[in-house]
Amino acid sequence: MSESDIESRAVNVIRGLAMDAPQHASSGHPGTAMALAPLAHVLWSRVMRHDPAEPRWPDRDRFILSCGHASILLYSMLYLNGYGLTLDDLRSFRQWASATPGHPEANHDLGIEVTTGPLGQGFANGVGMGIAERWLRARFGPELCDHHTFVICSDGDLEEGVSHEAASLAGHLGLGRLVYVYDDNHISIDGPTDLAYSDDVPARFRAYGWHVDDVGEIANDLDGIEAALRRAMAVADRPSLIVLRSHIGWPSPHRTDTAAAHGEPLGADEVAATKKLLGLPIDEEFWVPEDVLAFYSTRARRHQESRRAWQARLDGTSCEDQVAFGACLAGRGLEGWAGKLPSFEPGDSVATRRALNVAVRATSEVIPGLVAGSADLTGNTGMALAGAADQARSSPGGSQVHYGIREHGMGSAMTGMALHGGIVPVGGTFFVFSDYMRPAVRIAALSRAHVIYSWTHDSIGLGEDGPTHQPVEQLAAMRAMPGLRVIRPADANECAHAWRVAVDGDGPTALVLSRQGLPVLAEVAPLAGNVARGAYVVSDPPAGRSPDVVLVGTGSELQLCIEAAAELQGAGIAARVVSFPSWELYEEQDDAYRASVLPRHRSVPTLAVEAASSFGWDRYADETVTIDRFGASAPGAVTLDKLGFTIERVVARARALVAGTKEET
Repeated sequence: MSESDIESRAVNVIRGLAMDAPQHASSGHPGTAMALAPLAHVLWSRVMRHDPAEPRWPDRDRFILSCGHASILLYSMLYLNGYGLTLDDLRSFRQWASATPGHPEANHDLGIEVTTGPLGQGFANGVGMGIAERWLRARFGPELCDHHTFVICSDGDLEEGVSHEAASLAGHLGLGRLVYVYDDNHISIDGPTDLAYSDDVPARFRAYGWHVDDVGEIANDLDGIEAALRRAMAVADRPSLIVLRSHIGWPSPHRTDTAAAHGEPLGADEVAATKKLLGLPIDEEFWVPEDVLAFYSTRARRHQESRRAWQARLDGTSCEDQVAFGACLAGRGLEGWAGKLPSFEPGDSVATRRALNVAVRATSEVIPGLVAGSADLTGNTGMALAGAADQARSSPGGSQVHYGIREHGMGSAMTGMALHGGIVPVGGTFFVFSDYMRPAVRIAALSRAHVIYSWTHDSIGLGEDGPTHQPVEQLAAMRAMPGLRVIRPADANECAHAWRVAVDGDGPTALVLSRQGLPVLAEVAPLAGNVARGAYVVSDPPAGRSPDVVLVGTGSELQLCIEAAAELQGAGIAARVVSFPSWELYEEQDDAYRASVLPRHRSVPTLAVEAASSFGWDRYADETVTIDRFGASAPGAVTLDKLGFTIERVVARARALVAGTKEET
């Protein structure tokens, strides 16, 4: 059999798997995978540089299936190319505890670079990967970093707003080595895309500054697809979009170009009819002949020598560069980096957003992969790097990224940077605008991506901008997200240690920081390292006296608890004060430590004080001084006072708790 015949058979085998897995599961999306089988075949067997023997080779090409509903296409390629999936894994498609969930998940299977499914996320992740590749190439040279990122996207990706943000940013930055293929199949779940979508996609992307190649009806032309991909790969000064007109479900006799082929199995009769057209065994599921497996096995080994040559180049670089490159890939600081953390003098007044900037600047030289940016709020969010060049066409190694007013795109790009490897991305905006980032943050948490968020202007204390800018429910919402570490430091010294936790930690960390100046607390200064434990005792009653009440504070409200405790002591009420910057870190501690901070079984009444929603505090406190309404426009101190964040209010609530009564309202 000629190589051309083998390739034709291989493409048809992919189409067979794309039909069989959803049919077997009674769930899934076969049509896109069937239509794009030739594209996937060309990418994985002819174009992409990858080595299944070393699937995390840092200089491999990256592949993103942004239309993650077509996951069976990616799983089929991982199986055929020897990434560890088996036919039994394909048979277990979308089943409990299988290696082949409904949408691709990073860190779930080797060869899956990012978590996709929510449309537009993978598109924007690719932009982050493009930034990471270019930054590493500028920093360490093409000898260590010189690869492409390939992204398959759909009409759904391009309709989602995040794709507009990310595409605009990529065009502005002139990111080469980004090759996107738009599967222009004219079908959505509701029916034809023209029900709601009539964009001139080529014109739109040209306006963004992309190279656009509208190749038309070549979805089954292997050589034509390869030629288009290689034309795009040759474009070094801007991202590329290949517009590929495909036919969803092809060559299904009755489902081609229908919405039914998008989101449901074809049905046994249609699968059989389609397999007959393709020359596949009608009565055999998951048919993969040995000659097809041998073909992919041979092709998958063709870049092993390139990978070995890359390793030799790395081994031949200077020790200093090897150490820096290793720290970048690990997403960590150099050994002993935390020794550069600043400390702050008690009595000073420092907004925690300012303290973060001091910490970032003090440690930037010992965190080699640090790349900082903001959504048009660089100074406001503490994201300005001293002496750093801007990330731009003219300075591809610039570590200061100006994302513009694109919070969603920024969040998704940072996830792409982190999952690419080589960069520790930290990005900032006002905390209230974390709402615009939430889908990206959720994917970062699900992916365990090492991303750091600087979310500032954290409460009603920001003042005059009023309730549109005053976050009240955002803390509760972000704490509810699995896998996201949320830290709200009480002062500058806690903030410095929160930065340490964020850099050293796995997965994403959200630093929730104040706009207003906060006193550097003498009580906290010797204890601030306990931020890593999530909560700790700041002060206890005099020796021999058990606490009558526990006052728990976070962020700017810890100072109220400290001052209220002093006043309560004068009234004969003994109070313990607890700083509680991170629920997630506290829950990671053992039972004995947690009990040493907060009394077991509420044996002592506990009052939590936080200028945010009360939602969730019932797990830790009997009562709260919180806010369950929107804020108001006024100077920050006035807003806090009018809404009850005063020493007098805390004292009154504590006294009522101790007396076993409710505060009168």
